[in-house]
Amino acid sequence: MQNLFECKVKYEKIDEQSGKEKKVSETYLIDAVSFTEAESRIYKEMEMMVRGEFIVTNIRKANYTEIFDNEDGDRWFKSKISFASIDEKSGKEKKVSNQILVMASNVKDAYDKIQQGMGGMTVDFDINAIAESPIMDFFAYFSDDVNTEIPSHLKPIERNEVSAEVEEEDEVEEEEVIGDEISEEEYED
Repeated sequence: MQNLFECKVKYEKIDEQSGKEKKVSETYLIDAVSFTEAESRIYKEMEMMVRGEFIVTNIRKANYTEIFDNEDGDRWFKSKISFASIDEKSGKEKKVSNQILVMASNVKDAYDKIQQGMGGMTVDFDINAIAESPIMDFFAYFSDDVNTEIPSHLKPIERNEVSAEVEEEDEVEEEEVIGDEISEEEYED
C-alpha cells in the first residue's frame, strides 16, 4: 500500500493573463515512506519546476486507496466510492467508503475512468461523489524514468548471470583439457 502525502507549496508565479507575478499556493501529492522523505522529495521536485524561491507550508497524510493516472486527462478529481462489506465478527453488513484520485478531463470522464478501473471488483460499488481536486501533480515513488542510467561502478544483474555461466563453461573446458593431457601422457607411456 502506498503512503501518500499532500504537500502545499507557496511560490511566485507569472500570471498568464496579466503577465504579472502573483503568489500561489499549490498542492502536490507525493508517494513517500515518511513525512521526512515526503519533504525531501517535494523540495527536489519543486527545485526542478520552480524558478526562484518557494516554501513548503504544509504536509499531511492523504487517504486515497486508489490512484488512476490517465495521460489524456488534465486535472485530478477526487471521488468517494462505497461498497458493502460483511463484518466477520458480528456477521453484519457494513458500508465501507474509500477515496479515489483520478486524472480526467471532466467529471463524466472521471466517472468513466473510475468505472473502468474498478470494473474488476467482485462486489457492487456506488460512486457517491466526484469533485475536482486541488492537486496539481502526483509524484509516484517509482516511475518509468527512475534508474534508467546505471552508475559506472554497478553492472546489471543479467550481466552477472551471464558472467557466471561463462565462468562455469571455462572451468568445464579446463577440466576437459587436463583430462585430455593425462590421456595423451598415458598413451605415450
